[in-house]
Amino acid sequence: MAMMPARVKYRKQQRGIMRGVASRGNYVAFGEYGLQSLEMGWVTARQIEAGRVALSHFLQREGRVLVRIFPHKSVSGKPLEVRQGSGKGEPEFWCAVVKPGTVMFEVSGVGEDIARMALSRVSHKMPVRCRFLKRRHAV
Repeated sequence: MAMMPARVKYRKQQRGIMRGVASRGNYVAFGEYGLQSLEMGWVTARQIEAGRVALSHFLQREGRVLVRIFPHKSVSGKPLEVRQGSGKGEPEFWCAVVKPGTVMFEVSGVGEDIARMALSRVSHKMPVRCRFLKRRHAV
């Protein structure tokens, strides 16, 4: 089942303006290696789940997988061939707003070469360019 908030105050949100770089969540905090975004964009709940499944499948129950992003934003859409007017469409999917520098996934308990291969598989499923990242300081 795809991730989404349990409750929200307002079901429908405006699209917003994406600008700037990530000032929070921009370093490897919990694991040893991470996957950092280099572009701005929306990562849908399905893409996050696909990345998580690919990561855990490649690691084969080894190590620890941490997902650092959560889809808080609802994106609405209207059905095809519907005339203009009659209000805003229903929420179609949920996404996470990702800025450059956001660490999306983290891995611990495996070697660097395994982590690099695993996170490269995840990066192919993401809609933004990503890079491999190591923890800054020793645990």
